[in-house]
Amino acid sequence: MRPLWYTVDQAPVFILGGIPEEKAILLTDTNFKDFFLVELSIDSCWVGSFYCPQTSFTATIYDAIATESTLFIRQNQLIYYFTGTYTTLHESNRGSERWVRVLANECIKKLCPVHFHSNGSEYVMALTTGKHEGYVHFGTITDGRVSFELLPRQRSVCNGILVVNCSITWAVFIAGDYNLLLLVEIEDPSTRKYFQVVSYDLVSDYLVVLYTIPEFIPDARGLEFLMVLGTESYTNFPMVPKGMSYNPYNNLLFIWGNFLLQSYNSEDFIYLADFPKELSIKYLVNSFYGDTAIVTETEEIWYLLEGSYQVYKLFPSKGWEVHVSLQVMQQSSLYAPNETMVTLFYEDHRLYQLVYLIDNQQGRLVKRLVPVGQLLMYQQVSNDYLLERQGSHLTLSFTNFCPFTVMRLRDLPNPQIYTRQERYRAQPPRVLEPGGFHSDNSLAVYQGLVYYLLWLHSKYDKPYADPVHDPTWRWWKNKKQDQVRGEGGESVGGPSPDPPSPSPCPGTVFAPHPVPQDYYFYLASNWRSAGSVHVDMASYEKIYDLKAENELPERIFLDKGTSYRFSVFLTAREPEPLHGPSFQVQSKVGLAVVLADPECIEAVVKEKVLVNRNSVLFWVTLSDKRFCFDQGISGHHLMKTSMLLKVAGSSGHCFQNTHQGPRMQGNLMVPVLIGCPPGKRLAFDITYTLEYNRLQNKHYFDCVHVDPEMPCFLFRDIFYPFFLIQDLVTGDSGSFQGSYVLKVVGGGPTQDTIKEYSEEDIYRFNSPLDKTGSLIWTTRNTTTTEDSAFNILSHSSLGIEWLCMENSPCHDTIPHSIFASEFFFKVLVSNRGVDKSTYCDYQLTFQLHIHGLPLSARRAFLILTVSASLFVGLVILYVISCLLSPYVVKVCNVLCWKINNIIAWESYIYSIASDTRAFSNTSGTKSGESSGGISRVVSMVAGENKTDTKETLRKKPIS
Repeated sequence: MRPLWYTVDQAPVFILGGIPEEKAILLTDTNFKDFFLVELSIDSCWVGSFYCPQTSFTATIYDAIATESTLFIRQNQLIYYFTGTYTTLHESNRGSERWVRVLANECIKKLCPVHFHSNGSEYVMALTTGKHEGYVHFGTITDGRVSFELLPRQRSVCNGILVVNCSITWAVFIAGDYNLLLLVEIEDPSTRKYFQVVSYDLVSDYLVVLYTIPEFIPDARGLEFLMVLGTESYTNFPMVPKGMSYNPYNNLLFIWGNFLLQSYNSEDFIYLADFPKELSIKYLVNSFYGDTAIVTETEEIWYLLEGSYQVYKLFPSKGWEVHVSLQVMQQSSLYAPNETMVTLFYEDHRLYQLVYLIDNQQGRLVKRLVPVGQLLMYQQVSNDYLLERQGSHLTLSFTNFCPFTVMRLRDLPNPQIYTRQERYRAQPPRVLEPGGFHSDNSLAVYQGLVYYLLWLHSKYDKPYADPVHDPTWRWWKNKKQDQVRGEGGESVGGPSPDPPSPSPCPGTVFAPHPVPQDYYFYLASNWRSAGSVHVDMASYEKIYDLKAENELPERIFLDKGTSYRFSVFLTAREPEPLHGPSFQVQSKVGLAVVLADPECIEAVVKEKVLVNRNSVLFWVTLSDKRFCFDQGISGHHLMKTSMLLKVAGSSGHCFQNTHQGPRMQGNLMVPVLIGCPPGKRLAFDITYTLEYNRLQNKHYFDCVHVDPEMPCFLFRDIFYPFFLIQDLVTGDSGSFQGSYVLKVVGGGPTQDTIKEYSEEDIYRFNSPLDKTGSLIWTTRNTTTTEDSAFNILSHSSLGIEWLCMENSPCHDTIPHSIFASEFFFKVLVSNRGVDKSTYCDYQLTFQLHIHGLPLSARRAFLILTVSASLFVGLVILYVISCLLSPYVVKVCNVLCWKINNIIAWESYIYSIASDTRAFSNTSGTKSGESSGGISRVVSMVAGENKTDTKETLRKKPIS
């Protein structure tokens, strides 16, 4: 029977075979073919070869690993991964088309999970046998693409540790250190088989043996645990390792088989003697919050509280019998006489079983809670009680080993700043129907509003900071108006964003004109809404003031030098009587804080004794030491560590009654992530920049065509930029006080012509060391980077002076109109390597609009020369026109008179010719004679008229 693994990262919940689960689920290879091989639907075949020791075919799926994006299975020696989504696993009509076979030429004997993704990828490991014995196929899943690399790269593990024959039994990937821990079985002809823990560095390709596992189980001699130093005595039971488990939060490594070894440094191990050597462990499941469940080959369930050395048996046990009896009395449907456990897993810090029940010859799968606290309490009560005779009857009394009666957490800060969980409130619309049931209309409206809310959340990446840096601000900035309208014209929400965006879903549109909110509230109050749906705009908001619930947060993010402070209140238990009236001395309570990485974080505990209340108040401050982590992008490449609060003597003995039943008290583990917390960003503080520049330069000239989203800055003014650190989780916003490097990485005369600059160009345009006359800007600050390549600016910098030197791209920009030249700079701001105040690697790219750029001297002289020439020419032309204008007028008058006379004479000739033709037709004279006579007459008349005209011109004076 081999384990079937299912692993995902911390927060998301996914479905595998209809089983919702978080963390690590293990599925045994029970023959539920209908459940696994048919909701999977693959066409599996068995390929035998000389290097695969497997000699028979089986339909059993031995291993399955589910990451957040991909599902892997192993059947025989074949590996497949699923390319669809988990919810479509059971598609009988699809067959095997969604399954892709990988490592086809390899003989895979085991799949090993990697519980946490890193560097934007997920991982899985396949252990091989046969021709590649001693190697690991390291699988990487990035953006849905699966690739495998054979490790080690240069030589096998056997050659690396200088042995002839070896086999890798298990592999663990530690993403933080980027190395593999390998459980290696070594066959030595001269001795028996033995096992070693080998570390392989993926960066340096270096192998080193960390630990050699003892051949036999140590003799603990009644102790709960034993430090394995090599000098202790051993039993005759051989140690048979089967696997390893690693918790990156507390650096706890388990090696398990028919024993349980644990280590915090992978070199020094502790043997936990409470686990019986007669049993063999099949698999471990870890909650990664301080709890570990153990399943043996005989289906027994054991429990270990990390940080302690006691291992508790949960099933079968007296506590389990009591619990099952009570459940049967309550006629619970989750229990049956015939049942088989399929898997054990953690979800929301609680342990669950997946059980196959057979009731009335009907089989079904159920998920049920394993009440660990309740089982341990029942077990403690059944083992630790005392019957005392008082008079004529016996009295039953129980011994309580818990050192305190009350444990409370107080003075907890608001959790969001540490958990980094962004929360929204989005209540469904109010249905104005007597039944109150939602309709398709109301659900569509609600879906559209939620979709749009999430769209605003995901798209809030503007480089220019809004006055209120809430993703919903542009939606809700006008609290007095409604603008979202549903079908039928009914208002169903708040104001639309600015600028307006497309409708989030069909049936939800944005009205072109806002309508008062009170009007729609009046309609809804009187059940007069047209669509019978009403949404209160105030019910959609982002929550920033979430209060603590007297519990430690699910996880804590610490930036550089930040701290988390709270208090623990403990009331000591009163002493119990022993042998008559005598009493024990009052018990003392002590609080221990265990840190997984004390070199990176520190805890300070201050104690205050409250004598009159028999209580103690502990103030705990957890702080980052400021030097254990490099800068990283917000929410990425975080260092995992943890803090464990432990009340001395409380492990397995202290319980708290809650509405969900008893739960264990006294041990609290909190994962701590060191680095740049999620949800923090750098933004250009345009509001304060404008105010400060106006104050310093005594004026401000905006663009000719004003753009509220991108104001202009004048070239000749000193430019003082300011930036904000915006916390999208808590709503905090403050001026960025750290140091940064500013570079112009692109530019163009218009937004459409902006070009990206090469690395060489960026150096020439921004470095004070440039000698090519290409600088775009300079500053009077003298602080530079270590290589003196770039200037370092800060909140108190002396400002930026624009140069646009001769060889820079903004030099001699030609204006496109009568207004001065302008240029758009693409600016990169980064604090990488120059800011020691935070772990955050902030990078911001934004566009800067500069106008009033000067022309080059050559172009300015050319324009001046042309302009002067045109001006002088126009003046001369004006003077000449003034002097010659009288003569020009006279000539024009004479010319016009002549033209008029010619037109009049032509008219006269035409009229005489017309009269002559009429007279000729009337008298009926001979055509020849008449024509000749008329011609002579016309000629004589024309001659006389010309003579008269000449005489008239001679006699008329010129005026």
